[in-house]
Amino acid sequence: MAKKNPNDLSVEERLKLLYQLQTALSAIDEKKAIRGELPLEVEDLEDEIEGLNTRIEKIQTEISEFQKAVNQKKGEITDAQATVERYKAQLNDVKNNREYDTLSKEIEFQSLEIELCNKKIREGQARIAEKNEELETSKQTLAERQNDLEIKKSELDEIMEETRAEEEKLKEKARDLEAKIETRLLTSFKRIRKNARNGLGVVYVQRDACGGCFNKIPPQRQLDIKMHKKVIVCEYCGRILVDPELAGVKVEKPVEEKKTTRKRAIRKTATSKKTTDATDME
Repeated sequence: MAKKNPNDLSVEERLKLLYQLQTALSAIDEKKAIRGELPLEVEDLEDEIEGLNTRIEKIQTEISEFQKAVNQKKGEITDAQATVERYKAQLNDVKNNREYDTLSKEIEFQSLEIELCNKKIREGQARIAEKNEELETSKQTLAERQNDLEIKKSELDEIMEETRAEEEKLKEKARDLEAKIETRLLTSFKRIRKNARNGLGVVYVQRDACGGCFNKIPPQRQLDIKMHKKVIVCEYCGRILVDPELAGVKVEKPVEEKKTTRKRAIRKTATSKKTTDATDME
């Protein structure tokens, strides 16, 4: 059997399909609501763990750079000490005061360089110690967050396992229904549903009011809704309105109160009145 073109459907058929789609999507929303805040908590933990990993890598890089700088200064100290020893040896072979003063200044300069390098080494080692403490704290926090993530994921997987099969069926049903609905009407429905707080884009009339915002609907408008001649939206919330019968909802009619029948008073006839009077006289 060939599929019917969505554009050839009557308004009533379109409204029925929309309401069926709304029912399927609402059921999917209920399944998602069962999960609660778990998906968001899992996502937040994953983002935090990613941030901690980036932070740990950065700290490790900084420690490596500080260590490299310390090793460089240690090498400079070794070179400076060798230079000092060489200059001291040359002092024994100086021929005049000028050469002696020059070598003495060089020895003094190299000694100051050694002191400066030692200072830089101490500062670098202090920074390395700080970074190591920071690294250890970050690793502990990372381990805690990873443990929390495993617990949350386990809870989420357990819930999803219970609802996955049913949710997939509902999603497949929703896809089939969407394929049968006119594109423009479907786009409008999705926009309304997105803006609606409770995700309801199609509602039926309940007690003469909109089933979404519960504002009263005028009788003439209710009659138009029952006629299924055009798609009608609520003038207050913008939701598409259908009548309960089309939605498959049975509306109980109010029970009419039985009128209490009054007993008519029996009028005394003239004959009976005379009989009564005669009896009274006796």
